[in-house]
Amino acid sequence: MKSISTFFYTIGQGFRNLTRNRWYTLASIATMTACLFLLGMFYSIVANFQNIVKTAEEGVSITVFFNEGTSEDEMTALASQLEKRTEVSKVDYVSAEDAWNSFKDEYLGEYADGFTENPLEDSSNLQIYMKDVSMQPQLVTYIESINIVREVRRSEVTASTLSGMNRFIALVSVCIIAVLLAVSIFLISNTVTIGIAVRKDEIEIAKYIGATDYFVRAPFVIEGVIIGLVGSMIPLALVFYLYTKVVAYVGVHYSLLENILVFLPVQNVFDNLVPLSVGIGVGIGFIGSFVTVHHHLKV
Repeated sequence: MKSISTFFYTIGQGFRNLTRNRWYTLASIATMTACLFLLGMFYSIVANFQNIVKTAEEGVSITVFFNEGTSEDEMTALASQLEKRTEVSKVDYVSAEDAWNSFKDEYLGEYADGFTENPLEDSSNLQIYMKDVSMQPQLVTYIESINIVREVRRSEVTASTLSGMNRFIALVSVCIIAVLLAVSIFLISNTVTIGIAVRKDEIEIAKYIGATDYFVRAPFVIEGVIIGLVGSMIPLALVFYLYTKVVAYVGVHYSLLENILVFLPVQNVFDNLVPLSVGIGVGIGFIGSFVTVHHHLKV
């Protein structure tokens, strides 16, 4: 019973510390909000850049043509086989008739009536779409080794360009996020540390009158966790508001860019951003409080 009452007492003290030290609380929350807001905005931008590149990659296909006399069953069997490969996202079978109808509609129009036979009789093919275009060379090598395949058409320039962009964005984003994380951790932990250090007399008095380390430390740790939680939720709310407004604004005023600027749904962004921000805020609040109080417990 005593342990339960002590637990609730320490929680109450943690909340009281927030109001007793208003300026420290506000400074800590403001520092966390600023740092995590910048981190959240940059993460949203990077996530959308990566999505744009990925969307472009999904539109890049490899076209496989077959030797004369290859049956439709053999082609569809190969399509099923290729769909099982890890680098392949989708395989579409295009018959000679479908290829001719598509060609007519796109290039000939009414002039196609003069053709009595299909000039693309041997043009049945497979359109192969990939999960990652950087894997295109190994997939092409495999397909070219199959005896029923006559030709494999691919865009090496497009694939290499998209792969290069992917690597560049990944490298730049990792570097910048690492810098922002380091700055955030440094500023937030320093603010928490200073705020607790100025109350070392309070900690020492509690120790002199016989308080246990747990009894002294717990309210400060709870205070740090609460500050971390509040300081991470505010920037998440701000980023959420700005993100939805920007997406809506671009959709209304720049509708011509819809096929280029394919924004991620806000839920997709926040599925990763929420645990990242809360983890940083609460983690730094807890560790900063725990470590700082620990230094002042040795009296």
